[in-house]
Parts: sequence; structure tokens; C-alpha cells
Amino acid sequence: MRIATFNLESFGGRRREEALSARIAALRPKLERLDADVLCLQEIGAERVGKTRDFLALEQLVQGTRYARYARVATTNDAGTKPRDVHNLVILSRYPVRASRQLLHTYVPAPAVRRVTAEPPEEEPVCVRWDRPVLHATVEPRAGRRLEVINLHLRAPLASAIPGQKESPLVWRTICGWAEGAYLSAVKRAGQAFEARCAIEELFDADPGALIVVCGDFNADGREAALVILRGAAEETGNPALALRTLVPIERSLPLERRYTVVHAGAKLMLDHVMVSRGMLARFREAAVHNELLSDELFTYYAGRNDLDSYHAPVVATFDL
Repeated sequence: MRIATFNLESFGGRRREEALSARIAALRPKLERLDADVLCLQEIGAERVGKTRDFLALEQLVQGTRYARYARVATTNDAGTKPRDVHNLVILSRYPVRASRQLLHTYVPAPAVRRVTAEPPEEEPVCVRWDRPVLHATVEPRAGRRLEVINLHLRAPLASAIPGQKESPLVWRTICGWAEGAYLSAVKRAGQAFEARCAIEELFDADPGALIVVCGDFNADGREAALVILRGAAEETGNPALALRTLVPIERSLPLERRYTVVHAGAKLMLDHVMVSRGMLARFREAAVHNELLSDELFTYYAGRNDLDSYHAPVVATFDL
């Protein structure tokens, strides 16, 4: 079984038809190269169809590929009635999907924060909600075997908006305002990771040998808080009895020079990950990061280019299930 994750970078939704066709031509070969049995996608837009929305661009992208026949589950708006306009999570599976759900403050209430740099000043705390949910699907690779797939896209480090602290969408009035926005983004990112970890703990409570894979754009590299929270390593808890609940990043099997999915200001970062439970690690065979075509996202932004490709490289892992 091949499991892959890929952030398609603002795919579909508001794109014009001619731009969409060009992006499909650039991205479809990458999807075909992944040859995935379970594919976790991030940043998928949904187009308006009457009073609802549907993944028309995604359907065009997978047309003529193996993924066109796959089962599909995706995130929705808060009411659960239709997809969001942008930044949806999608799981495509060659195997039956027996259950799916989205997690958005399901386990973790939105923290209340009084923004200290807001103008006018806030007299009462406001709730800091996550920007998007986490998607959880139970896949059945064969009769009686359950694979728990968690697809996530954690908040980016880009500072969250603070009332009265911006001169324009990309220009801040004060460093303190920007700093508070960056702080709140870190809270959201860690909070999403905590929520996903709560769901993982529930799966382990039901089955200590659960087969779990957590995929997606973590917007975190190295030992950042979100990764530490999701891993739950024994050296962090200090309790060896919890070691079997630790998640393992499969990129550790790769040489250091291949461990990056984004290039930002010349730095090679591993922001997209596939983490697995011990039960899945026993079945792990190999992994790859398809980063040969990556360009520097910051250079491209300041050059005013709109690249057809994604600034994220896909990650794929092979398991013997």
C-alpha cells in the first residue's frame, strides 16, 4: 500500500478556467507519479454550483487517472452542508472508507484571549478558533482490518490579524501588533496539533495496536511544538509505559539531503510529514519526497510570479498491508 500527502497550494475555487487548465497539466503528472492507494490532499478549493459547492476542479484534475475511481471524503463548512470555498482537506482512497469525520474544537475548546494590541482596546476576551478542521477517515484495506487516516493542515506561521494593527493586508502598523498576531498563529497551530493528538489517544484507548497514519502540511519543521505534540515521544512524557503510543515521522528513513518539502528564502524545510503508529512502522518499507522541481516560494512571491506548480513537495510511503 502506498500512502501519500500533497499540498496542492490553493488549487481550484477562485482560479480562472485558463489558469486551472495550466495547473492541471503541471500537477496531474505528479499525482500519477505518486501512484498512491490513499492520497491526502490539502488546500483544495470548491466551486459554486447553484446554492452549494462541489469539487469541480479536483474532478478535472483526477479525470483519466486512477484517483477518479477512488472513494472521496472531504471537510465541510461549520454547518456540515457543503465544502468550504478554499483550503479543504480531501482523502482519496482505493479502499472502502467505513467512516469519516472532521475535528474542529471537537476535543479542544477555543481558547479565550484578550488581544492586548487591538485598537480599539478589547474589554472582553475573544475565542481563538482554528482556521480549519482536521479530517479523519477509517479505511478498510481488507476485510476486518482498519486503517485510521488523519489528514491535517496546521496554521501557517503568518501572523493572524489583529484589529486596528494593519495598514494593508500585508503591512503591519507596529511590531507589537505583528508579534501578537504571530503568537496567536502559534497558539492555533499547537491547538490543532493537540486536537489531533486527542483523537489519536482515543484510537489507542480503543486499540493499543491501532494502525494510524497522520499526513499533511504541518507548517512545522524540526522540534517545533506542533511536531512534538503530535509525536508524543517517551522522552517528552518521561513515561516509558506510553512509548507504544509514540508516532514516528517516516522521513527519518531518508538521507538528510532529501528531507525537505519546501524551499523558503534558501532554506530547505520539511513542513509536510507522514507520521505513523508503531503498528504501521512494523509494516513500513520505504519513503520518498518528490522535491526535484521545488522553487523558492519567497523568491517567487517577490518576483511577482504565479507558478503553476505547488511550493510543496509530495511525500509518499509504502507499507506491507
